[in-house]
Amino acid sequence: MTDRTTFLTLAGLRERGWSDAMVRDLLGAPDVQGRDPRRWSIAPVRLYRLARVEAVERTPEFTRCAASSGRRSSAAEAGAEARRQAVLAAIRAEPIEVPRLPAAELERRAVRHRHLLGARSPGGVAAGALVRWQVSYLRHALSRYETLLDGLYGSTGRAEAERLLSRRLYEAIAAAYPVLAKECGRRIGTDR
Repeated sequence: MTDRTTFLTLAGLRERGWSDAMVRDLLGAPDVQGRDPRRWSIAPVRLYRLARVEAVERTPEFTRCAASSGRRSSAAEAGAEARRQAVLAAIRAEPIEVPRLPAAELERRAVRHRHLLGARSPGGVAAGALVRWQVSYLRHALSRYETLLDGLYGSTGRAEAERLLSRRLYEAIAAAYPVLAKECGRRIGTDR
């Protein structure tokens, strides 16, 4: 049995600043490889001796690789930030066209949309429900604008861009249908 305190996993190496390529090129094969008896996993456990890792970390090759890896990650971060800024600028600049419908037609479409989603109300429409349904229908009708978020992956500004887009869509709905402004304002406040 191996003493796990004298070994590092791949995750432990990453915490110390190692990239996968650095592990492959500088450390090579793991010192211990096998299955973790404490949990079921398809992936084998790969352990690297701490003493060997520390010895490699003192070499000039490690210093060179770590520096070049840092430059690559800085370039990747700069690229992600540029994409984020471009998407935010596109969301701010995009004109939002809300479909203009007569009140009766908007109500009919909102109720139909609600029923298509599988929601059934046991009787009449509760006070304020029709307004919520109309805003939901119009928000769904504007879902094509979500393509503006393409190019943002993971957490790189995605949440900020989604909030900005949501705010712009609800503001456009409120401008087109002033009777729905209060509900749009409520949704902007809760970011739903």
